Amino acid sequence: MGLALSRNLASRFFFPFLFSKKIPADIFPKQLETMMCLVSRTGRDLQRYNKGCRQVVGCIPYRYRKTCDDEGTLDEQIEVLVINAQNGRGMQFPKGGWEVDESMEQAALRETFEEAGVVGKVERTLGKWSYKSKRQPIVHEGYMFPLLVKQQLEDWPEKNIRKRRWMTVAEAKDACPHAWMKEALDVLVSRQTQDRKILRKREEAA
Repeated sequence: MGLALSRNLASRFFFPFLFSKKIPADIFPKQLETMMCLVSRTGRDLQRYNKGCRQVVGCIPYRYRKTCDDEGTLDEQIEVLVINAQNGRGMQFPKGGWEVDESMEQAALRETFEEAGVVGKVERTLGKWSYKSKRQPIVHEGYMFPLLVKQQLEDWPEKNIRKRRWMTVAEAKDACPHAWMKEALDVLVSRQTQDRKILRKREEAA
């Protein structure tokens, strides 16, 4: 069935399952995964614009990796997932156009699935940035979200044109040429550091 549908039509049919509140976040049926891997939205007929600026959304996929220092103290370090740019210049976070038939969070999750092959929990936005397109004389309005990765898929729509890699924050900032994405990463790290401090204080007080 998936092969008989156009990419855009199939995408609109299967993606609502990702955002349904009736399905637990940790359930991702193998059959659904297989069908979704066949589709990816194309074209810009539904693209959103704000005063001439193309609206773009994306995610910084992240996870925690347990580390141990020289004294044997256990800690957790943030790792982020980056993908190669299509022009081959550096690495970046998954992003793409926000379309009129989806919420901003849905678009961010969809683009992350299509380009990086991961799904998870989209958290509150990191902010909004304006940047110039390198290929067209247009300004983009970019929104970035953190995405705590729950599952990394073996197959995804852009598997044949994208390479993905987990990196430390420092490695990602060195590999990414986009200043606005680096700023979004700084916001994520600052937020997570503050949230973890608050959590530790609560645990100590309990």
